[in-house]
Amino acid sequence: MVIPLGDGQRPRRTPWINRLLLLTNIAVFAFLTPWWDDACAQARFFLEWAAIPAEITQLAPLDSGQVAETVPGDCPTDPIPGKSVPLSVLTAMFLHGGWLHLLSNMLFLGVFGGTLEDRLGRLRYLGFYLVVGIVATLVFVLADPSGTQPLVGASGAIAGVLGAYFRLFPRGWVTVSIPALFFLVLRLPTILVLGGWFALELVNLQVGSLTGGHVATLAHVAGFIAGLVIVGLFRPRGRRRRRTRRSP
Repeated sequence: MVIPLGDGQRPRRTPWINRLLLLTNIAVFAFLTPWWDDACAQARFFLEWAAIPAEITQLAPLDSGQVAETVPGDCPTDPIPGKSVPLSVLTAMFLHGGWLHLLSNMLFLGVFGGTLEDRLGRLRYLGFYLVVGIVATLVFVLADPSGTQPLVGASGAIAGVLGAYFRLFPRGWVTVSIPALFFLVLRLPTILVLGGWFALELVNLQVGSLTGGHVATLAHVAGFIAGLVIVGLFRPRGRRRRRTRRSP
């Protein structure tokens, strides 16, 4: 719907944690994901490191029959030896299925994450990011507990960042580019940009439920709601609220 370019906030400190998250996601995609290998190697990589509902439900790696449901037909169906299922809930947040998937996630994280880190503090922000990402993953699992398709991406955690930003900076403004209007650049209220994003996710969720679409959209919705609700638990006590810019 829109491409965020900046939020106009002036952080008091460098958002090192947010930069570390950005660099980690990019490095995993560029240097660890075997894009140069064949489809079987790629499938095995995601099986090893992604969060898979059936594994989390049974607290054990997929068996040969379940692997066969996930990998291409001519690939080996051996189980992944020694996979840590609990760890996969975290590692899945740093995997992406393609350049567009990575770039769209990093764009939203880069625009909104630094300001949220400045408000929460570095360690609180890191804890918040991981918690909302885990919540989004577990909702994905509850929606399809026997599913064998891997869940990858930082989308759930970033949706949590958007939900927290929506709550803490409702009267701020965001600079956006609108592709449908020949990439026209405008400054729009935060509540409109992020509220519109959430509304669109709800529509996508409803359409997906009617057409059998991918359930991962539910992780986005869950992450946003989780961020909106629990960010108050991570705010430092006694800190004066920073004033936001109300108009362009």
